[in-house]
Amino acid sequence: MAAIHFIDGEKGGVGKSLFARVMVQYCIDHKLSYELVEADPSNPDVGIFYPGNHKTAVFSESERKAYDADEIFNLALQNSVIVNLPAQVYPAVTDWIDRNQILEITGKNKVKIYKWFVCSGGYDSVQLFMRSLEHFEKKIKHIFVRNCGLCDDWKHVDGRDNLQDLIKAYKVAVIDFPKFSYRERDILDANHINFSEAKNYSELGVLGKQRLHSFLKRAFEEIEKAKVWHPPVASITPPVKTTDDATINSKVATRN
Repeated sequence: MAAIHFIDGEKGGVGKSLFARVMVQYCIDHKLSYELVEADPSNPDVGIFYPGNHKTAVFSESERKAYDADEIFNLALQNSVIVNLPAQVYPAVTDWIDRNQILEITGKNKVKIYKWFVCSGGYDSVQLFMRSLEHFEKKIKHIFVRNCGLCDDWKHVDGRDNLQDLIKAYKVAVIDFPKFSYRERDILDANHINFSEAKNYSELGVLGKQRLHSFLKRAFEEIEKAKVWHPPVASITPPVKTTDDATINSKVATRN
């Protein structure tokens, strides 16, 4: 079933772009068909890693630009669409959904809408998630993405009864997005290297590639907990075997 996957978080700096890049890589590694849409053409911080494989669509409360986002729905009729949302776009996205009766139309056309809400653990971030959840209720499936790269202790969030009541009432999937090593991320960001290219990028080194593999493996496992994507066959690239390991194994075999 085709779907629209909004990568949201409303606030800037909560990790939306990194999560969107991982979602794209998840589709690539599992051979899932998808379309990538950048909703912030002035700062395409996900599309820049896929220069020939993304589209743009702007959510705007301006009447002149109100129809730009319609392309997302048109794409979703044929495919699953990953939409990287910019910060502070909740009013415009909500207006587009409500004004065009998107939820009713998607139901008739068998297109599902998911909102992967990336949270930093901060008070404002949690409040924005609750706001979205209460507005759309069960009409849009929300996935609460706890960014463990920005917050490593979620007890203060788990202890919020109002949040936990909403998560339980709307059956929200809660997943933990693992921390990605700053060194590897800086190298990839500086050179606009996507995760597919990074697997053979010499500057990362053998251990850097291993850390990247471990990060993606953990992130993919968390994505699968949401039970949204249904890959036919997992095809995650195995960790790189070092020359030293191969030499050691050869010596051991010779001795035996």
